[in-house]
Amino acid sequence: MFFGDRTMDRFMALSASLATLLLLSYYQGSQARYSSEPSWRHWRHWNEAHATFYGGSDAAGTMDGACGYGNLYSQGYGTNTAALSTVLFKNGAACGGCYEIKCWNDTQWCNPGNPSVFITATNLCPPNDALPNDNGGWCNIPREHFDMSQPAFSQIAFWRAGIVPVLYRRVPCHKDGGMRFTINGNPWFNLVLISNVGGLGDISAVSVKGSETGWIPMKRNWGQNWECDTVLVGQSLSFHVTIADGKNITSYDVAPLDWQFGQTFSGKQFY
Repeated sequence: MFFGDRTMDRFMALSASLATLLLLSYYQGSQARYSSEPSWRHWRHWNEAHATFYGGSDAAGTMDGACGYGNLYSQGYGTNTAALSTVLFKNGAACGGCYEIKCWNDTQWCNPGNPSVFITATNLCPPNDALPNDNGGWCNIPREHFDMSQPAFSQIAFWRAGIVPVLYRRVPCHKDGGMRFTINGNPWFNLVLISNVGGLGDISAVSVKGSETGWIPMKRNWGQNWECDTVLVGQSLSFHVTIADGKNITSYDVAPLDWQFGQTFSGKQFY
């Protein structure tokens, strides 16, 4: 069949318009599929790293890490935990953050189907400058590395591998109950450990308010231990916590007037 020039031009214009509509429809469908999820769960945000393990088959050796959580069993973190290399640990700012990790690109050692494991950052994997980055110095700068508990590692790879390549991304932390505030120190120095944090899990800022004070910014001392040197004994305490994505929650009068050092109190939670 023969088409005149003007007919052919119209046909080509119509075809281009139809192609544009199809692409737009596909794009919008893709956006709808991901729009209900936070940006940090988007598939494009997978990052490459490596993983090893430590702490024994029962993860007993993972306790008392650099985040300050102490006994990970009693704190509710269990065995799905990891120590992060320096660049990921960020001087403790990453403590409490949750990650999805899967073994990839290693058919010999990755578990069949490349399953994911969901872990919480609870410790620092320190650098070992005496060893090269690609032969023992796995946590040296600038490597991104997860030194996982052995039970967590075994969910994604055969433990005899020792080290495997992984993909990781940030995911929300799902915690039971409220955030926990453990108050340590002395009358002139308050050191508050904040644990069991939902949402992104890693805290960027904390303020405390006594019943006789205004809001007082706290400073990170180490891990998720936050300090202030204002005398707060004999006052009820409220806490304002901001996590890494900017979300914040205020838990009013978490600790009563007669709180004591060493006690733990429960506040609101991020969901």
